[in-house]
Amino acid sequence: MTHDPLSSTPPPLPTGAARDPGDAWVEGDNGQRYWGRFGAAGLLAWHPEAGILLQHRAVWSHHGGTWGLPGGARKLGESAVDAAVREAGEEAGVPADAVEPLFESLFDLGYWSYTTVAVRVVRLFAPIVADAESVALRWVAIDEVDALPLHPGFAASWPALRAQLPER
Repeated sequence: MTHDPLSSTPPPLPTGAARDPGDAWVEGDNGQRYWGRFGAAGLLAWHPEAGILLQHRAVWSHHGGTWGLPGGARKLGESAVDAAVREAGEEAGVPADAVEPLFESLFDLGYWSYTTVAVRVVRLFAPIVADAESVALRWVAIDEVDALPLHPGFAASWPALRAQLPER
């Protein structure tokens, strides 16, 4: 059974599947909710010619319908780098051996954190929509990122992240 990524409800779990303990909401004192009991991480995959890999988020997801980075909840004890690479592989078919680390950027609220893991793509690949969390994936030129409706967290961090990317 396939799930419509334009649906406002998340897809059902496969029979017998259990969620990881990290797959849960964290709520701040102000009522703001963040996904990932142990924090979250996303992969900023950068290629000098292709640009950056962006994910068009399924409508049912948090801030659905926006563009952002493939990523998600960290597992207990999982490093941000491992989580970002794992999630990007699960969501976008990013081959772990096609990327090399550039830098990390941490957004830390004390009770929840999100780490953007920036990587250089050393072997260009065609991303694939590998799960129901994506409507589409595409390489976007650096100068065209701001023209898209961006996930609010990514939109807020994009100027500083962009400034840290190599010239080429």
